[in-house]
Amino acid sequence: MGVHIVGTGGYQPGEPIPTSEIERLVGPLPDDVREGLSIDQRFWMIDPRTGEHRENNSDMAYKATVRALESAGIEPADVELLILSTGTPDYPLPPVVNLLQERLGIPECETMEIRSGGAGAVQGMEIARMKLERGDCANAVVIGSEAISPVLAPIFLGKDPYSIRMRDRMPVYMFGDGAGAVVLKESGLPGGLLGGASRCIGGLRKPGIHSVGGGTHAPIHEQLAAKRLVDLKVDVVGAGDFTPVMVTRAISDTARQAAIDIESVDLCLVPEGNVGWMLESLKESGLDTAEWKALDGRIIDSLSVMGAVGSAAVPLFLDDAWRDGRVVPGQRVMLVGVESTKWIYAGAVVDWTAPSPVAAP
Repeated sequence: MGVHIVGTGGYQPGEPIPTSEIERLVGPLPDDVREGLSIDQRFWMIDPRTGEHRENNSDMAYKATVRALESAGIEPADVELLILSTGTPDYPLPPVVNLLQERLGIPECETMEIRSGGAGAVQGMEIARMKLERGDCANAVVIGSEAISPVLAPIFLGKDPYSIRMRDRMPVYMFGDGAGAVVLKESGLPGGLLGGASRCIGGLRKPGIHSVGGGTHAPIHEQLAAKRLVDLKVDVVGAGDFTPVMVTRAISDTARQAAIDIESVDLCLVPEGNVGWMLESLKESGLDTAEWKALDGRIIDSLSVMGAVGSAAVPLFLDDAWRDGRVVPGQRVMLVGVESTKWIYAGAVVDWTAPSPVAAP
C-alpha cells in the first residue's frame, strides 16, 4: 500500500511581468544583484498601475485545485481532506482553506491551514501522507497559495522610482503570486511518498522575513499611523548566508528520514536551487556537501519564469515540471521547501507513478 501523487495543478494570475517593468516601477538594481536573483518574470494578482485587485488568494487556490482534481480524475465532492499553506490569507479568519472548500461546493470535509511560507506545502504533504496511511481518508488535496503583490504595491504606487531605497526594491523584483496543488491518494501500488523531514533551525535567530502589520503585535491605532499598514521586511544578507544551510540540512535529513541513498534521487526540486547567489554561497561557505554534489545536474525549479512564490513554490513548480515532461513515471523525486521567516525546511521523497498529462490517453 502506498500514498501516491495522482495529479497536480498550478495557476498564476494575469500576464507575466518582465523584469524590465519592475525596473520601471522601482528603479534598477546593480547588475550583479539582478543577475544573481535569476528571475526573468513573475505574475501579480494586482494591477501594477493602480494596485487594484484582479483576484485574491482563495481565487488562485481554487483554480489550482480544480486543475489538480481534473488531472487526477476526482470530483470536488469526493475530496475528504484539504490542507492549505499560505502566509498571505484573504482574512485572518476564516481560513483560506475553508473559503476554498466553499468555492469547491464541499459541504463538509476535514480541513487544515498551515500559516507558513516555502516549507508549508511540503509539511502539508507529510501530514496528508500519514492520515492516508492511517486510513483517516481515501484522498487529500494539499495546496500552497500566495498573494504577495498587494504588500508590494505601497512601495511604488505614486512614488518616484529613484526615491525608493534599494532594500525596498529587492522584494518587488523577487516576489510573485500563484497557487499550486497536489492530489494524494492511497493505492495498492508500490512507490509513492516515502516519507519526509521538517525542522525549524532558527529558533534563536531573528526572522529573515517579517510580514508586519494587521496582526496584534501592536495597538491597531498605532499600526494605522505607520507609513505602511502592512510591510514586508526581507533580510537579504541573512537569507544569502543561511538559506544554503537550510537546503543542505533539508537534503541530508530528508534522505535519512526516507531511508534512501541520495544517489538514487533522479530529480531534486529546490525552488531557489539554481540561482546564482545560492550556488556561490554554497561554495563560499563550504556547504557544497557530498549530498549536494551528488545532485549536480539534477536540481530543478521554475523560479526564473514564475518568481518567488512562497507556499506555492513547491506544488506550482512541481506541476510545471510534470506537465512539461521533466517529471515522468519511474523517477525518484525529492521535494525541498525552505523559508527564511524563522529558517524552516521541509523535504519529502516521492517515487513518481503518475503518467504525464500530455502522454495520458
